[in-house]
Amino acid sequence: MTSRQFTPRRFSLCALLLSVLWCVALTAQAQQAPQQLIEDNVEALMQELDGRKDYYVEHEGELESLVDDSLDDVADFRYIGASVMGRYFSNASPEQRSRFVDTFRKTLIETYAKGLVTFDYQDIRVLEDNSDGRYDDQASVDMEVVSTNGDVYPVVYTLHQRDGEWRVINVIVNGINLGLTFRNQFDQAMRDNNRDYDAVIDGWAPDVATDELEEGGDDDQ
Repeated sequence: MTSRQFTPRRFSLCALLLSVLWCVALTAQAQQAPQQLIEDNVEALMQELDGRKDYYVEHEGELESLVDDSLDDVADFRYIGASVMGRYFSNASPEQRSRFVDTFRKTLIETYAKGLVTFDYQDIRVLEDNSDGRYDDQASVDMEVVSTNGDVYPVVYTLHQRDGEWRVINVIVNGINLGLTFRNQFDQAMRDNNRDYDAVIDGWAPDVATDELEEGGDDDQ
């Protein structure tokens, strides 16, 4: 188990999600087992941010570029984009599919990169993997985030293998399935815009409130 104490300004589970994705990217090419990969690199991320938070607050664009480059090595955005579009994916044109992936990625980075230097937690724990994966090419990694008031928030990363490398395809935070949440938001946007793909993509602004994540949900949703 890996843990590290750190005291930034405020607690944001949303920002933490991206921070761990970023730390995974630091050695994604190392061909480690998923659990070991995340465990080793939580510490690496903290070392990267240690003493540089104020710098990144003043250079948000640089932080966004750094996160964007790093995510190339860890998140399977093509898979995530298709999953979020759900039943609408098959009728979208190749250009619309590609544009949505780019838009989804951009909004995710813009939304959470800023939080990297503002979230506040007491401890991060990467839990030991004591279960066998259901499929050889899929895996999950469990974490716990301990806030400064002692509340514990479970985080579960789902990964799959693509071209021999492990890639993150979904995250569940405190029982809230973010992939499913975004898919429901895309579905609602399509209904609200009379299934106008271009309007939905142009107006895409996914949102998961921090208080909703702290409140929690049903793991089986």
